[in-house]
Amino acid sequence: MAPTWDVPSMASSAGVPDAPEGTTVLAVRTTDGVVMAGDRRATAGNIIAHRRVQKVYSADDFSAVAISGTAGLAVELIKLFQTELEHYEKLEGTRLSLEGKANHLASMVRNQLPLAFQGLVVIPLFSGYDERASTGHLYTYDVVGGRYEEQDYATTGSGGMEASAFLKGVYRDDLTTEEAVRFGIEGLVAAAEEDTATGGPDLRRGIYPTVVTVTASGFREIPEEEVASLAAEVVEGRP
Repeated sequence: MAPTWDVPSMASSAGVPDAPEGTTVLAVRTTDGVVMAGDRRATAGNIIAHRRVQKVYSADDFSAVAISGTAGLAVELIKLFQTELEHYEKLEGTRLSLEGKANHLASMVRNQLPLAFQGLVVIPLFSGYDERASTGHLYTYDVVGGRYEEQDYATTGSGGMEASAFLKGVYRDDLTTEEAVRFGIEGLVAAAEEDTATGGPDLRRGIYPTVVTVTASGFREIPEEEVASLAAEVVEGRP
């Protein structure tokens, strides 16, 4: 694939900047495909650096990718990933297979290992709808580019443990997309209650999680007004 992402050598590790970091994202497999959700907060140390960061993106028409870690580098990686998938499709006249996309993202994460040694870590979460198998798949990654397919749900970021604990309690094999959208929001709220780096729905400022679905119909971002309504119900229903 044509574009490349150059990273510095591991020798230049002095003076690592206190860069903003994205926090909690999650993905849930459903009977129709997958749902992904992410909070909007980015932190720099113990400071809230940004309140409206986009962390969940379309990779192409039938896949989505979410970011955690160093926000600026993560966004750059995702933009390059999107460009390379588009480049492949134009050259080959067909989309790369879902597993091929997951593997290519793994190689991109592996290529930024020198930055990870400097404390600038990017950990994505990838999911999509396999048009050949008519089912959703989701993948997690580690810092060295290891790629792992998850069967039910996945989380990453500073609030990932809390979000995972919530999803473990509500997940079912017959989960619908509508149910998973609500559970995704609830998982982020649960994470925000325990992890200060995760931003829950902010009803006063009008800041809500990003929630997307990937099904046989393709990628779709849930409209903000719909997410806002569900988020208000979730927040008001918390004990």
